[in-house]
Amino acid sequence: MPPKGKQATKGQKQIVEENKSTLNYYLYIITAVNAVYILLQVLLFWDSFTLFYWFLYGLALTVSIGCYQFMAYMAKAKYGASGNLIDGGIDLNMESGMAEHTKDMIILTAVSQSLSLISGYFWLLLLLGPIRGFYLLWVNILSPWFFAEPPPEMDEKKKKKLERKQQKIRYR
Repeated sequence: MPPKGKQATKGQKQIVEENKSTLNYYLYIITAVNAVYILLQVLLFWDSFTLFYWFLYGLALTVSIGCYQFMAYMAKAKYGASGNLIDGGIDLNMESGMAEHTKDMIILTAVSQSLSLISGYFWLLLLLGPIRGFYLLWVNILSPWFFAEPPPEMDEKKKKKLERKQQKIRYR
């Protein structure tokens, strides 16, 4: 049963604190996965760590850091001259927001990077990011635009009325 009344909103200071903890959490994920990946590749799999895998590692690192920086930019708080909080930034823990997709991309990158230690084919999981991006683009923007209903036809009386209205606007 849904709660009655107005849903409680977060204060700006609470948003700033939660954003800091969220950013720290994802920074720990990125750091830990990359440290373990490099350590194991250098110690155990150095023979098979070719230029192609260096490229994939660089791609994963770039995506992770780019997503993290994007989240940090969205969560940037604005302070006044006296040091008081003006704006807490965007809430990174808001459901169905842009930050949710960014966090998903960091997790996808970390999982594919970790699993690639088992088999190089797990790097293909990175393709799920652009596939999901195209899916969201199609569902939210392209499909409604392509398959939108045409505007209804006007009868003669409405057309003449609209033409008279437009002529009045032109001559003012």
